[in-house]
Amino acid sequence: MPDTFTAPALAEDRNAWSDDEFRACWRDWLAKHYPAEWRQTARRPFLRLRGEDLRACMRLLHDHGWRAPAWPREHGGMGLGFRKQWIYQQEWERAGGARTVEPGETHLAPTLFGHGTAQQCAKYLPRILRCDDLWVQGYSEPGAGSDLASLRTRAVREADHFIVNGQKIWTTQAAESTHVFALVRTGQFPRKQQGISFLLIDLRSPGVRIRPIVNLAGEDELCEVFFDDVRVPVDNLVGEIDQGWVVAKALLGHERLWLGSPAMAARALAVAQRLVQSMGLSGDLGVVDRLAALQADLHDYQALYTQQCERVATLGIVPGPEASLLKIYVSELLQRIVQFSVDTAAEHGAQTGDLRLDGVLLDLHWPYMNARPGTIYAGCNEVQRDILAKTVLQLGAAQAPARP
Repeated sequence: MPDTFTAPALAEDRNAWSDDEFRACWRDWLAKHYPAEWRQTARRPFLRLRGEDLRACMRLLHDHGWRAPAWPREHGGMGLGFRKQWIYQQEWERAGGARTVEPGETHLAPTLFGHGTAQQCAKYLPRILRCDDLWVQGYSEPGAGSDLASLRTRAVREADHFIVNGQKIWTTQAAESTHVFALVRTGQFPRKQQGISFLLIDLRSPGVRIRPIVNLAGEDELCEVFFDDVRVPVDNLVGEIDQGWVVAKALLGHERLWLGSPAMAARALAVAQRLVQSMGLSGDLGVVDRLAALQADLHDYQALYTQQCERVATLGIVPGPEASLLKIYVSELLQRIVQFSVDTAAEHGAQTGDLRLDGVLLDLHWPYMNARPGTIYAGCNEVQRDILAKTVLQLGAAQAPARP
């Protein structure tokens, strides 16, 4: 095969390409067209694009036919099977592609495919593809994070509108986005999972107020969103009234595998290895022993992740509750790796901003602080362990011993 593979017409079904052809074409495109300023580096191993950079990146992919690999082709996506989606992800990570949090593509669109009306699909899907609209997820609330069914944001119907009042929190990138898909309470039932509805809300509507939250890494991408008598057209209801819990659960699938990717942990470990070398600690047996243990853990996890992906690609089995294991392991491994780097750097580990050691430019504080919430977001690890215990290990509540 030649070094540069020329892509066939964009209208062609890329599932018809061989895996090698697909990989070579995608790798070649990334090398030629993906800007250096959007690539992850040792100093910014977890770089995430936001705002206009995110829009520009998604539009670049769209203009060149590389947008929405998992979407069906009839909706404007690439329509890739799982194996080619996996290759797509591998090459993106190999090229140092920045993290992109774009719930419109990954969460809302699949929901509309299954539960939206034809009018909703026609209105929103093209705008998501072009990034005319940037969506965020409005689920968590104060007192209703891991226990999402306890949410209290309320929507009351008045004629052809819902009147929404309440608050969402930890709404990633809300300050730079235009819309939110939100779970709101529309009814009261014995089970708290009932009476919840799925609404599409324009963040520019009167009564919406957004307040960024500055985290320990000095970033303000997390936000609080307040709704004060916000009028939302009834046509923006997705699925049936009071059945939003069913709609929200439909989002589970391959996304849980991508969330468990070992790429971030591998980049953090590469930084740790460079740090050990730059500080002249390659002969320190205590340091080398800790580093070797992390290398072994990462190697084992990469093997597990590959096994899970191969299972989906070969057998077509959608990831079930066992995917919680991936999220738990990789988030905690990432924290252990960045903790090792901070410990190894000794007095330099407390420095914020750029750190230059033996010609190597690093920032240890930023990755450390960005790794901390990994065990909380996307379902905190304690809840994930409960899921594994109940649904995979089939462990019931412990029985108290009978008294004599």
